[in-house]
Amino acid sequence: MLKGSCLCQGVAFEIDGTVIDLLYCHCSMCRKAHGSAFRARGKVRAADFRWTRGEQLVRYFESSAGQHRGFCSVCGSNLLTRFDDNPRVMGLALGVLDDDPGARPICHVFVGSKAPWHEISDALPRYDGLPDRPVPTFRTGGTGR
Repeated sequence: MLKGSCLCQGVAFEIDGTVIDLLYCHCSMCRKAHGSAFRARGKVRAADFRWTRGEQLVRYFESSAGQHRGFCSVCGSNLLTRFDDNPRVMGLALGVLDDDPGARPICHVFVGSKAPWHEISDALPRYDGLPDRPVPTFRTGGTGR
């Protein structure tokens, strides 16, 4: 069981499953939404996710057609992304996890639009957008612009 929460602790959740497809997204939307050089994110099955506190505090912003970013309306913490075209899966902002998901990000995506002031210093694979073909354990369907 993994637990997560927002900065003000008003919102909390549990995941009774595995976080998969961990990656670093450098698209301009993720950079702006997280106020950082990139977003560390993974995916969880919606059936494995449940709110334990503060679901009523979560607000959603449709950042792309059919992609709704959820955040705490009190402290602004980015929590998850819902996808209209695949409601069984949610994108998860890894920074709100209170526990270690056990897996690590496997690549950088949308490096073609990364912050010019940020230098990627690891040896993970880099893609200008989403990969043309899946890399091990990577499933397309993420956000990015």
